[in-house]
Amino acid sequence: MPVDLGERSYNVLVGAGVRHRLCEVIPTGAARAAIVAQPATDFPVDAGIEQHTFLLDKGEEAKCMESVEELCRGFSRWGLTRGDVVVAVGGGVVTDTAGFAAAVYHRGVAVVHVSTTLLGMVDAAIGGKTGVNLPEGKNLVGAFWQPSAVLCDTELLGTLPPREYRSGLGEMAKYTFLGVDNLLDLPLDEAVAACVRCKADHVGPDERDLRGRRALLNYGHTLAHALETTGHYDLRHGEAVAVGLVYAARLARRLGRIDDGRVDEHLAVVGGYDLPHCLPDGADVAELVAVMGRDKKVESGSGGHLTFVLDGPRGLEVVSDVGSATAAAVLHEEMQP
Repeated sequence: MPVDLGERSYNVLVGAGVRHRLCEVIPTGAARAAIVAQPATDFPVDAGIEQHTFLLDKGEEAKCMESVEELCRGFSRWGLTRGDVVVAVGGGVVTDTAGFAAAVYHRGVAVVHVSTTLLGMVDAAIGGKTGVNLPEGKNLVGAFWQPSAVLCDTELLGTLPPREYRSGLGEMAKYTFLGVDNLLDLPLDEAVAACVRCKADHVGPDERDLRGRRALLNYGHTLAHALETTGHYDLRHGEAVAVGLVYAARLARRLGRIDDGRVDEHLAVVGGYDLPHCLPDGADVAELVAVMGRDKKVESGSGGHLTFVLDGPRGLEVVSDVGSATAAAVLHEEMQP
């Protein structure tokens, strides 16, 4: 499936075993491939050219500036040139971090993503957003750097731990509200392909997320990122997104944008994926609201108002005038366990 971006267009290949087609998508002229992975990734790939593996630490903690520096220094010591390629093999942590390193090393080296998780396949590996976290928030440092190709090997999904797979389902649930119907009824490769197609349709007209269609892909993510940033809760990304979807629906109802029936639809979708729908025990509402105020969607001069993607009569929209008190009230009154 193509991601149509003019001169930066590329294909996403979805299916069992597509990682074995890596050599077909290596950019012409590349002599070396820097393979970036995490220690738990035991899916060898063959780029068809000289290659060397660089390992990131395990877990979300590896998605940081220190990892980018270590990768770039490793690339330099090995002799990676601007005409070579970085190959990110793994989930979102790997593709986000390696993609950012590729974007800044020599001011831009080609990158190919080999996605090995459901979350990566339906979201993180596609669209060219790369970046790492700061203690103050998720994805606050990064670059737009489109890959040369993305390989989504659905054969690997059978090896995922249950919670890792479940995390990907949280992102799949989001696509229901972006117009992708009956995902639960589709074979897995077709469901992944439908999500990829939807994301490509949103990225193409708004590559750099200039408050157009692409911003709608952040549905459910404002609270989700706050839950992840505060770091006190045992939630994977997709689980946090599921909570964020229900919260966004209840916030939209509080603002008069949708009715009870539409909130019930959100609860049914999230429940259909067996995902959480309320805050974890002991959640600090004041802290969550403060972190949401630092979300990258918040506009300059917003006067303390928060920005969310919310459902409404015209579907999903970016809403930039949500009062902090209203956001906190919904957390207090409607999202408790």
